[in-house]
Amino acid sequence: MAQDTAQQPPAAPARALLPLLLPALAVGVGSSLVFLLVSRLAEELQRVLWQDLPDALGIGRYSVVWMLAVLTATGILVGLVVWRAPGHAGPDPATLGLTAAPLQPAVLPGLLAAAMLMLAGGPSLGPESPVIMANAALAFWLGRRLLPRRPDTLWPVLAEAATIGALFGTPVAAALVLSEALAGRPMQGALWDNLFAPLAAGAAGATTTALVAHPTLALGLPRSGHPRWTDLPAVLVIASAAALLGLAAVYAFPYVHRAFARLGHPMVALPVGGLVLGLLGALGGPLTLFKGLSEVAELVRDPGRWTAGQFAAMAVVKLAALLIAASCGFRGGRIFPSVFVGAALGLAAHALVPAVSLAPAVAAGVLGMLLAVTRQGWLSLLTAAVLVSPPTVLALLCLASLPAWLLVTGRPRMQLSQDGRAIR
Repeated sequence: MAQDTAQQPPAAPARALLPLLLPALAVGVGSSLVFLLVSRLAEELQRVLWQDLPDALGIGRYSVVWMLAVLTATGILVGLVVWRAPGHAGPDPATLGLTAAPLQPAVLPGLLAAAMLMLAGGPSLGPESPVIMANAALAFWLGRRLLPRRPDTLWPVLAEAATIGALFGTPVAAALVLSEALAGRPMQGALWDNLFAPLAAGAAGATTTALVAHPTLALGLPRSGHPRWTDLPAVLVIASAAALLGLAAVYAFPYVHRAFARLGHPMVALPVGGLVLGLLGALGGPLTLFKGLSEVAELVRDPGRWTAGQFAAMAVVKLAALLIAASCGFRGGRIFPSVFVGAALGLAAHALVPAVSLAPAVAAGVLGMLLAVTRQGWLSLLTAAVLVSPPTVLALLCLASLPAWLLVTGRPRMQLSQDGRAIR
């Protein structure tokens, strides 16, 4: 065991990590502000589309007619942006995960405009993919000009970590995602040294978002106390059922995407997709619209309002809406709508069998769905846990770990090699 440990990569000295701290913090703050700006503008536009306009016209805010009109119009407007904007508002979102190559700055206005229209108009996608792409491009462009001696690969990684931290309220999410990415590639030095700058960026992004906007992913679910014996089989069944439902959508994804691709033009595919999403919204109700986080909070606020069948129906409709929105070309991510689907499945299980504890049921449903959709194991686990318990202290602890790590990195640990020397 001591021999294996002695062969671990040596830790970097503090003087190699310290120069990365200020750029990482700057990227973290800037990425958070971009995310908050996009979110705020989308919220204001959403209020106009779904409150002010229907009220002024004397139409029900979420009537079938209005949902069909707004979602189809959203498809037309986003289609115009994708068609005419430089770079066509970025690459096809169906081909993207949580990371992407930096785009040219000229592409960003179209990308952000398409994302804000999508978020406001009601398609079932989240902001993570376009905001990460925008922040990575900005950090890459500014970093190369202001600090040209730094490696080009540094800036997208910092921006991705910062944006993930801002989105999920904790830099631990960014560290876990990057840990999975680093596991599949050659790495110089110790893992924590490689994560030092991204963790700083993620902590700055999460803290800035918390200080400016006070968001939270925690749903305020009643604490279930110590696990009960009945919770174990329940979470196994719920997580597995959610994963199977998610896999059904995953297997259908390429076929649905090809069907929209055959339409041949964004001014056809996106309006048709918007129309289908309007029909799904009319079927599932207004809670199945939008990215899903606010809607999940409304579901758990008073779960007794719906039956198990209604929860299950909303989960299926939301998953279908996610599949359509991700296939037809709307610019957005798939994580937050998946959270809604998993939470609705957990609520359905609790409504069907009240003996099943609410918090573990919701967390298990989210875990299974995210595992199927993203294959990000650590991110899925963390997101499911964060929904049950607030993550705010994690950002503070991550910030506190930075100076402590600078003090200890490159110095001996409390372990000796077989010849009696200290291991660094």
